[in-house]
Amino acid sequence: MHPAYSVILFTTASGAGYGLLVWLGVLSAFRVLPADRWLGFTGLAISLALITVGLLASTFHLGHPERAWRAFSQWRSSWLSREGVAAVATYVPAGLLGIGWVFLERTDGIFALMGLLAAALALVTVYCTGMIYASLRTIRQWNQPLVPWIYIALALATGGLLMLALMYLFGTTRPWFSILTAALVGVALLLKQRYWATIDSEKKTWTIGDATGLGKHGQVRVLDFPHTQANFVMREMGFAVARNHAEKLRGYVRLLAFLVPGALCLITLAPSALLGTLAALLAVVAAGVGVAMERWLFFAEAEHVSMLYYGRPAA
Repeated sequence: MHPAYSVILFTTASGAGYGLLVWLGVLSAFRVLPADRWLGFTGLAISLALITVGLLASTFHLGHPERAWRAFSQWRSSWLSREGVAAVATYVPAGLLGIGWVFLERTDGIFALMGLLAAALALVTVYCTGMIYASLRTIRQWNQPLVPWIYIALALATGGLLMLALMYLFGTTRPWFSILTAALVGVALLLKQRYWATIDSEKKTWTIGDATGLGKHGQVRVLDFPHTQANFVMREMGFAVARNHAEKLRGYVRLLAFLVPGALCLITLAPSALLGTLAALLAVVAAGVGVAMERWLFFAEAEHVSMLYYGRPAA
């Protein structure tokens, strides 16, 4: 599949934003974070800005972005529609939490409830995003049960890194949160490793015989391609990344998205506040680059069954 930069920006930015919102909602509700208006304003502003930029970027990939609102009506059968509904609904408790935290310096009572509700809806939204891809049977690499859980793990890990950086910038550090964030980064790496192992070991079972329904009559092969010139299907569905390039990029993803941020999280446990702050900020930068590469690979390694009509032997 052709990696659309707008969708890469959407999944990377909104995932980190929703992950940060989860931590803001949960930690404020349980009084781990102080009810300081500038902490609340900065955290919620970053979170909602990332979410909004990501959601707006996702519309750039549509042929008619002005019709995006119509997707909301299909929530009974479409994960894309469910994601849209959940995304919009998340703004309500997040906004109410912001009112209490920023204007009243309160995160207790009803505002604690709003924080937990915002966190829950953020997780639901990220799950729906993952299911958009996991529900597509036409793409073997996406139609995997691990996909939505990887989305959630990456959101919690990247959001945790942002939360950790905010804690250091505002002097509200908690050593256990550094360890928790490092553990979440490790869990995300394990899930991603398992995902890569699964798609590499699975046999390509779909053939042109299955696609045409003629396989029962014997071996089927393409005599002539459907088109003589490049078209939308070939550009979008036929993109492929060489195996050696994919392996090299996977190595960069392991390093930048997981190993470096995880190590930097542990460095934040050092007694030096300056060193901890620098380590937390560097972890955010490394993870941002690494997760963007991971998203690019997620699309580039996907093979659509429509390419069977263009001579691909199996998918």
